Amino acid sequence: MIYFLSDAHLGSRAIADGATHQQKVVDLLNTMSKDATAIYLLGDIFDFWYEYIWPDKSKAQFTPILDCLKHLTDSGIAVHYFIGNHDIWTFGWLEKRTGITLHREPLATTLCGKRVYMAHGDGLVPTAYMHQMDQQMQKRIRSFMRLRAFFHHPVPQLLYRLLPPKIGNGFGYEWARRSRMKEINNPCPYKGEGQEELILYAKEKEGFNYYIFGHRHIELDLMIRPESRVVILGDMFKLWTYAAMDEKGELELRNEE
Repeated sequence: MIYFLSDAHLGSRAIADGATHQQKVVDLLNTMSKDATAIYLLGDIFDFWYEYIWPDKSKAQFTPILDCLKHLTDSGIAVHYFIGNHDIWTFGWLEKRTGITLHREPLATTLCGKRVYMAHGDGLVPTAYMHQMDQQMQKRIRSFMRLRAFFHHPVPQLLYRLLPPKIGNGFGYEWARRSRMKEINNPCPYKGEGQEELILYAKEKEGFNYYIFGHRHIELDLMIRPESRVVILGDMFKLWTYAAMDEKGELELRNEE
């Protein structure tokens, strides 16, 4: 069995009981390990993750999930970790600590005889999408893409790594908390097949049986062509949804609760 999950946002200051939340994710991964050949983590597993030049004692809070990932990889289970828009900033320590395979770009691969395209989902803007939006929405999209480019640029990344972890984490976790609270107070529900960016993006990129994304915090399984489906995984803090693929390449969304 191959499993896919995303958007746990571990460590979020908007989640009341972070330890219980983390343990629930760990318990789910341990359950998956009983029959998993591979696990794909499609981004934003942490609400904020930054690896500084200086030692960062705050990473100790994530010992349960880090130990779990290490146990999975030591057991021979391939764990693939995609950066999202909250955990971009790993520079080698996370991979060394856990044995994961890190992906910074979307992945096109074949699993159980099916062609699969996977990504966290942020920054995937369909070519024709901008022309369909009003000027205000175009402005918002361009602003997001500029911010995304800044976060991914090596110079700002290096400068931020020079900060003392206490200062860097203070800003980072507060930024992430505000993002979480904004989503809670003003959720963005499913916008429909003709407006959902990741669906439109998948329709432009032909040749795959499954397009699997995170990022949107909605649960979706939509046929867009014969033999082609878009799957948006939901999340691991509110919806508790994930996907599982059997040895025949059949994919289904599941709910942990």
